[in-house]
Amino acid sequence: MTTTLYTSDHEWLAIEGDIATVGITDYAQQQLGDVVFVELPKIGRVLKKAEAAAVVESVKAASDVYAPVTGEVLETNPALAAEPALVNTDAQGAAWFFKIKIADRNELGGLMDEAAYKAHTA
Repeated sequence: MTTTLYTSDHEWLAIEGDIATVGITDYAQQQLGDVVFVELPKIGRVLKKAEAAAVVESVKAASDVYAPVTGEVLETNPALAAEPALVNTDAQGAAWFFKIKIADRNELGGLMDEAAYKAHTA
């Protein structure tokens, strides 16, 4: 079963067991506009919660993507390097950024469910 949570910085996490797949929300993508470049973290890198993990650049701005939890990067999305515009069309699906092994499940406590995130962006 997958649980999806959200950060106040507009990242989403799809959690299955101890692995979280991370990307940016549709809301974040709409704020950025047309995405032209994505820089992903290195596999094996250990990220601390709230540390800048990736960069997404659009025609308007560059923005950091933060690690929503502490853990090790297990995988990155090769499709994004080849086609950053995927973020524009499927931000909360095919355009995931990286998968991270969750080091401390207690860190999930500060994250929002979908209803809370919708209220946060309203």
